[in-house]
Amino acid sequence: MRKGVEAGGAVRVSGRSILLGALLIPLGVWWLTVVEVKYYSLDGSCLPLFIEPVFFLFVLTVLNLSLVRYAPRWALRPEELLVVYIMNAVSVTFSGHDMFQNLFGAIVHAFYYARPENEWAELFWHYIPDWLTVREMRAVEGFYRGDTSLYVREHLLPWIRPLAFWGLFVLILMGMMLCMNAILRRRWTEQEKLAYPNIQLPVRLAEDQGRGLLRNKLFWAGFAVAGTITLINGIHYLEPSFPYIKYIKQENVGRYFTTKPWNALNGMTISMYPFMIGIAFFMPLDLSFSSWFFYVFRRLQQVLGAAAGFRALPEFPYFAQQGWGAWLTLCGIALWTSRRQIAYALEGFFRPGSVDDSNEPLPYRLAFLGLLGGAVALFIFTSVAGMALWVAALFFAIYFALSIAITRVRAEFGSPHEIYYVNPHDMMIAFLGTRPIPPRSKTVLAMFYWFNRGYRNHPMPNQLEAFKMAEIHGIRNRGILGALLVAIVVSIVATFWANLHLAYRDGAEILGGFKDWVGWESYNRLQRWFLSPSPPNLPQVLFTGIGGTLVLVMTAMRARFLWWPFHPAGYALAVSFAMEYFWFAVFVSWALKLTILRLGGIRAHQRAIPFFLGLILGDYFVGSLWAIVGPLAGIRTYKIFI
Repeated sequence: MRKGVEAGGAVRVSGRSILLGALLIPLGVWWLTVVEVKYYSLDGSCLPLFIEPVFFLFVLTVLNLSLVRYAPRWALRPEELLVVYIMNAVSVTFSGHDMFQNLFGAIVHAFYYARPENEWAELFWHYIPDWLTVREMRAVEGFYRGDTSLYVREHLLPWIRPLAFWGLFVLILMGMMLCMNAILRRRWTEQEKLAYPNIQLPVRLAEDQGRGLLRNKLFWAGFAVAGTITLINGIHYLEPSFPYIKYIKQENVGRYFTTKPWNALNGMTISMYPFMIGIAFFMPLDLSFSSWFFYVFRRLQQVLGAAAGFRALPEFPYFAQQGWGAWLTLCGIALWTSRRQIAYALEGFFRPGSVDDSNEPLPYRLAFLGLLGGAVALFIFTSVAGMALWVAALFFAIYFALSIAITRVRAEFGSPHEIYYVNPHDMMIAFLGTRPIPPRSKTVLAMFYWFNRGYRNHPMPNQLEAFKMAEIHGIRNRGILGALLVAIVVSIVATFWANLHLAYRDGAEILGGFKDWVGWESYNRLQRWFLSPSPPNLPQVLFTGIGGTLVLVMTAMRARFLWWPFHPAGYALAVSFAMEYFWFAVFVSWALKLTILRLGGIRAHQRAIPFFLGLILGDYFVGSLWAIVGPLAGIRTYKIFI
């Protein structure tokens, strides 16, 4: 029997791979925190495929090749390389932009920035739960002003209780997501056989311990093209007299439109990020076409609004609201198409042993019990915090609906899901107004903004991708579940430490970014809710319905007509900001893929895959090197995104 293989043929998760993954997590978390919070020089957690875990995997794979040759006994097997990658990818879902970085931007903001003119102290201080915040001003001032140490009693102790409760809260969310993935995984992975485009690079790197992909000449050609571009532009960033390759990053082409109504296009940018051209190559053609097409359509709506002068509809074309309807409807469609799998899992819940759930991350009975227990725990948490039961139920129903929709789209298409302005807070206020929501509930709602500002590094899709990678290499999902649980706990602790250590050393005021924006956004909106109560917003409700209707129509057309070119997910991505930075790179990739398929067919497409994987890795690797040089030299360096 091959080492690492159980009697039943499944590959077990080795202890050394979990240990190595756990040891790399604090290093990765610290590196990501420094470059994203202090230097703002990589933005690796904003992309559909995280940069830092790919960099670690590549370095490990190259080093492992030496072990394969000279010390094969110590070499990591392909599944061990993947476990290390999976654990570090999961860590980014906590340390990245849209999770705990945001928490530290909001947890004490209301106390440090309260002023007589904003009336925060009078309006909502008394509604903020003490056990979720830090009010000791010495600890708060040290956090914001820096030039001090976290490791003194007055600074460290006040954080222990709130971070313990927030950590528990996030553990509950993660547990519920794991349960939902356990229920839906079989349908999306084994029956529909979704493509999971974002796992292609890590799987190919780990495959055959790197000896396959790393020997492909086209791969190194793509690597050289992307790496050279990033190297040249990185040198230019430090020495402006050095040549620069334009149109790789954001170039505002909208500024060339100066006459009305076309000046509404100002701010429209194009970019040709090598990594995104590579990632988009693995998107189905109908989705990549729909993504850039609907982005252009979105911009034309702005021109229409400027030409028509819709004064009665000041927010026209209501992109955020179209996005609300689109994403919620995508969730409904995903659940409807999975209804037989959900019924199958329910049978396993009511009649244990009647269905085969031996290869699921959790037995179906335990998954449903976990969902129920998690829901009860969330309601206890929010009730103690002061949120009304019905407000909490509505909030988390929307939150998990968006989570399911994002996970489904990511599994099928691998596209970016930077869906700003699509969150439970805004939807609830639009549909209900502010008056029906009790004051304490509004306050807790504002405090939940930190994990709903954006969903770029959402945890649930990465969990599902981990189980797909396990399936490819024949690893038992329950072994991967154990690795995920270790990664989650280690990541939460490491992220708390990294953010606090950096803030007390350098000062959150100086660091700025998400240490500043998220707090202002959270509590300024809460201030408006108190001072300017609003009724339901009927135009926003109407455009939410329009967004949902368009998704339903496109879904029906796709089901009936093979020639129908538009994919509803492309529309949802385009109207909710996800294509703002990437639409032109997606267009370039779509055009290249279409040309390759038309001229050479499937065989040419398969041969071209290593080149596009090389584009991703070359951009990521050289970009990571700049993100290492910058902190070591104490300077800001070129970043490959934005």
